Amino acid sequence: MPEREVVQKPRLVVRKFLARPQHEGVGAVVRRSIGRFELKYFDPFLVLDEFSVSAPAGFPDHPHRGFETVTYMLQGAVTHEDFEGHKGTIGAGDLQWMTAGRGIVHSEMPAAQGTQKGLQLWINLSSKHKMIEPKYQEMLSKDIAEAAKDGVKVRVIAGEALGTKSPIYTRTPTMYLDFTLKSGAILQQPIQISWNAFVYVLEGEGIFGSPKSLPVTAHHLLLLGSGDGLEAWNKSSKPLRFILIGGEPLGEPITQYGPFVMNTQEEIDQTIDDFDNCVNGFEKARHWSSGDALSLDF
Repeated sequence: MPEREVVQKPRLVVRKFLARPQHEGVGAVVRRSIGRFELKYFDPFLVLDEFSVSAPAGFPDHPHRGFETVTYMLQGAVTHEDFEGHKGTIGAGDLQWMTAGRGIVHSEMPAAQGTQKGLQLWINLSSKHKMIEPKYQEMLSKDIAEAAKDGVKVRVIAGEALGTKSPIYTRTPTMYLDFTLKSGAILQQPIQISWNAFVYVLEGEGIFGSPKSLPVTAHHLLLLGSGDGLEAWNKSSKPLRFILIGGEPLGEPITQYGPFVMNTQEEIDQTIDDFDNCVNGFEKARHWSSGDALSLDF
């Protein structure tokens, strides 16, 4: 009997955006695809930035509440430090999955010469998880699960692909896969039917959803429609690299004020008050600053 197709109903591309450079932090440049005016929110995803930063630019002391930030380095390294004393360096290929929960104040600054590049994804937390204690999950590049088959290589940041699972715990159920397809390779990757999913192209050009689609190049975000998986083709002569991210929609109202994401305006007002007065999760912000002299005001 022929082998059953992995994907029965491929998801088609329903919207496409080119992420153009914009300034963020202090002197940093980001290509923001989710979290900009055309696409404020793609439940449960709040922001996707492809960032590029060179010293002395960076992201000095700033707060978060109510969601998770996922930092995946592509080139160079950034140093991270927070008001709990947690600090370290995220190098090329490394992952930091930070659950801000009830509150974090931290900085993210270049740790090497030249240009540091990476991706940062913001994942919303449900109302019942917004005020949990902060938590980190960190993995070095060498420890991230990888698999390869028929010209397709994947780094499994979260979820499962090609029979390989990530140990990362996703409080909001999420898949995060870094694919590289050799010339001529074809991918079939299952995606939970109820989840929202998107592709972000990093290098090369690929065809997504339907073999008749036009090729898509780097820095494009592709929102995928309904279905049980993604089909992708590399019909070019060069490697194709992209990330596939999917997540379970929360279906809850959101109210956002910069780095604070809650469900109601009242909760945002309370968060601003908590931060200004260094209480209710922000106690250690009163006497803390990182090694970076600047801070971001909100």
